[in-house]
Amino acid sequence: MTGGDGVELTVAGARKRDAGRGIARLPESVRSKLGVLSGDSIVIDGDQQTVAKVWPGNGDDDAIRIDADTRANAGATIGDTVRVRPATVSHARSVTARPTEDLGEFGGESVAPLVKDGLLDRPLRQGEQFHVEGVGGFEVLDTEPGGSVRVEDTTDVTVAPRESDDGTSGDEATADESTDDAEAESTTYEDIGGLDDELEKVREMIELPLSRPEIFQRLSISPPSGVLLYGPPGTGKTLIARAVANEVDAYFDVISGPEIVSKYKGESEERLREAFDRATENAPAILFIDEVDSIAGARDDDSDMENRVVAQLLTLMDGLEDRGRVVVIGATNRVDAVDPALRRGGRFDREIEIGVPGVEGRREILDVHTRGMPLADDVNLDRLAERTHGFVGADIESLTTEAAMHALRRDDEQPTVGREDFESALASVDPSAMREYVAESPSVDFDDVGGLDDAKATLERAVEWPLLYGPLFEATDTEPPSGVLLHGPPGTGKTLLARALAGESGVNFIHVNGPELLDRYVGESEESVREVFDRARQTAPTIVFLDEIDAIAGRRGDSNEVTERVVSQLLTELDGVAENPNLVVVAATNRKAAIDDALLRPGRLEEHIEVPLPDADARRKIFEVHTRDKPLGEDVDLEELVTRTEGHSGAEIEALVRKATIAAIDDIVFAHAPEEANEYADEISVTAAHFENALEE
Repeated sequence: MTGGDGVELTVAGARKRDAGRGIARLPESVRSKLGVLSGDSIVIDGDQQTVAKVWPGNGDDDAIRIDADTRANAGATIGDTVRVRPATVSHARSVTARPTEDLGEFGGESVAPLVKDGLLDRPLRQGEQFHVEGVGGFEVLDTEPGGSVRVEDTTDVTVAPRESDDGTSGDEATADESTDDAEAESTTYEDIGGLDDELEKVREMIELPLSRPEIFQRLSISPPSGVLLYGPPGTGKTLIARAVANEVDAYFDVISGPEIVSKYKGESEERLREAFDRATENAPAILFIDEVDSIAGARDDDSDMENRVVAQLLTLMDGLEDRGRVVVIGATNRVDAVDPALRRGGRFDREIEIGVPGVEGRREILDVHTRGMPLADDVNLDRLAERTHGFVGADIESLTTEAAMHALRRDDEQPTVGREDFESALASVDPSAMREYVAESPSVDFDDVGGLDDAKATLERAVEWPLLYGPLFEATDTEPPSGVLLHGPPGTGKTLLARALAGESGVNFIHVNGPELLDRYVGESEESVREVFDRARQTAPTIVFLDEIDAIAGRRGDSNEVTERVVSQLLTELDGVAENPNLVVVAATNRKAAIDDALLRPGRLEEHIEVPLPDADARRKIFEVHTRDKPLGEDVDLEELVTRTEGHSGAEIEALVRKATIAAIDDIVFAHAPEEANEYADEISVTAAHFENALEE
């Protein structure tokens, strides 16, 4: 909508990399109406006025994308309407700023150059707030001249001491004064990547009741009193709660579930009541209960203290209507453990899953954690996002931190973080959801598997194609196979094939040996199977490789009770896998006839691939793989070795080459003194005689 003095636009969140830069992204149509170009300044009129620098938007016809500081300076929140018009700004001769939070290691004039770098070419006004990435938050105390000014190279920027609530300078404030409220104030929507849909749901449930309670009164309905966020650790549940509290300028208090618990009768309930009382006194308020399952688990006859705490929490949440604008957010990664009475309407009204981000979400999170980082030109964040399957937000933060530390170790004066640094970080940081399992991204691929061309081609079509060509499967309404069974004699390469498949497709790989899942206690084996598949779903795309599956999936009726229960659990999980195209189960056995028939039917382990003993051509390729980097003597005839190893498996051929190589090492070690042997490394050679000795053994 256009008016004589500007254009009315809806406020939207900024792009992740724009946070803290004083940028307002406007669509092309709006820039044309206002007559402004990229880099020009505009005035944003909300409840207050602020200035920002124009950058091009991307098709949001009636939206202005601005970050949390700009929204706060304009007195607007996401979804509000503001008026935008061109601005006239002067060159700033001087700017004085003051920290609004404890800067930790930064302080005094040492921070002024960093503040100036963060403000360069940016319009601002007296009284406005801004953030400098990696430093902290500031307030503009004074500008010369007054009004709207732009910071330039010649501007003199000074930083005044911070004043705490009691009038002391910031240098005198203690670390203990860093409260949860202060942490909440520094967290914004632009600090949360990959959770736009979830964030919108939380905003609907929390932001509106706190910022515009009159809407609910007009509709004669009670606002929601609680929201339960659930999902794996590190996905951003606490971060969302802090950001919403900051956006609505609400009091924010954190209750850590385990900290509530006391050995003295009645003290746990008292601590809960005190937290709710503090929230009521400081309304509008958000009360965040972390690890809520630890104090609000399902009640039973043997847990007197836990039962009392749950009853107290129920009472307090039922009384929220009389307490004014207080919203409770609970967070847990064990949602099924929470008492059912808390999960009904009027208490935790909405349950929102905060799951593991997809590739687009991971790209946004990378933007958040690298926006203040000097990246080298060879860093491709899109490629990094594709390679970090199963990483949650906390894992990606660890990855970027490790990459930066690797760059620091080079001891450059002005280090930049390059591709090599991220490669090193990827080698040392695993997805947190996978760390308790044998999870890896295998380095072998099909080039490391000699022969087995038919098996490779079938595996590629069954597993790799659905991951790479999902749109083609959707267009033809075709369900990819949910499971693949590799069967054949021992040592033929079944496990190697599965690892190579994961390496070829670049997805996560969980290797589970069948016998490891068995437990003598009732229910434990089934629980192990469930956990494996739960983690695989969280970190998809993933290949779950069940080695020696015959050990846990024998024919029912011929096996013991534990095995029968595991088979039933496996059937249930495999039926669920069919609905998830990013999850594939590959199983291996050398006793196919011993596996329960229900597992082998279509819809479960439906693709059966025989991995036979290698023929002459396959043995030749296996020898080529295992002798690729060996110093072979000129008298070694691989064709003769191929002929003489008929009936040997791939594993036996690998063992043969290894024995011959060790025999060559023996010759050097026994012919020279220990301190001289290593000097003959360049002369070592694996000869026909060494292979002959290995064949005889």
